[in-house]
Amino acid sequence: MSFRLDNKTALITGAGQGIGLGIARALGEQGARLLINDLFPDRARAACDALTADGLDCSPLAFDVTDYQETCASIEAAVPVDILINNAGIPGREGMALKPFVEMTPADWKPQVDINLYGMLNCTHAVLAGMRDRGWGRIITISSDAGRVGTATGVTLYGACKAAAVQLVRNLSQEVAADGITANAIALGPMDNLPAELSAFVVRGIPANRLGSPADAGAAVVYLASEEASWVTGQLLPVNGGISPS
Repeated sequence: MSFRLDNKTALITGAGQGIGLGIARALGEQGARLLINDLFPDRARAACDALTADGLDCSPLAFDVTDYQETCASIEAAVPVDILINNAGIPGREGMALKPFVEMTPADWKPQVDINLYGMLNCTHAVLAGMRDRGWGRIITISSDAGRVGTATGVTLYGACKAAAVQLVRNLSQEVAADGITANAIALGPMDNLPAELSAFVVRGIPANRLGSPADAGAAVVYLASEEASWVTGQLLPVNGGISPS
C-alpha cells in the first residue's frame, strides 16, 4: 500500500496556516496537486510559496468560503477538484476566543455558523457535480471532538456546527457512493494551537500525553483521500490521542 495521490488535485480550505497547511503538506508529499485556500490572498500565497520551495505542486486560491457565489466562481475557474478538504473553521467569533453559550449573542452565532457549517456546504456543493461527472471524488470534512462528545470549554456553538457538518457527511455519503465519491469526517482532539494557558491542563487528560499536530491530521486525511480507502465512506474518524474512545 502506498496511499499515493499522483494526478489528483486537492483543494484545502483554510490552508494558509496551522492544521490546513499541515494537511496540504501531507497531501502534496503523496503527489497531489494543491490548491491552497485562505480568506486572505497574501496568506494563501505565502503558504503556497513555502510548499513550492519544498518541491510540491501548489497554487493559491483565495476566496471566502462563506460566500456561495464567490466559492462557486473560484472553484469553477480552477482545475477540476478531485479531493476536497473542508478545513476552514473557527471556534470563536475572534479566532480562538472561547465563550460559554449563555454569554453569547446572535452577533456571535452568525460568523460561526457561516464558516463552520455554511462554508462546508458551499464548497461541497461547488465540487460535487464535477466529481460525479468524472466518477471519482473524496470529500473530507475536518470536525472536532467538540462535535462528537461535547466539551465544557466554551465551544458549544462550534461543536453544534461541527456535529451538523458530520451528519451532512453521513447522509451525503449515501447519495454519492455509487458515483465513486466517498465522504468522511475527522474529529480532531485538542491540537497544538491551543492557547498556552490551556495546553498543560488539557494534556493531562490525553492518554497519549501530547497535543495533536498538523501532521497527525494530515496523515489521517491522506488515508481517507487514497484509493486504498475507497470502501470507507460515511464515517467519522476520531484522531485525538485516545480521548473518549467511545
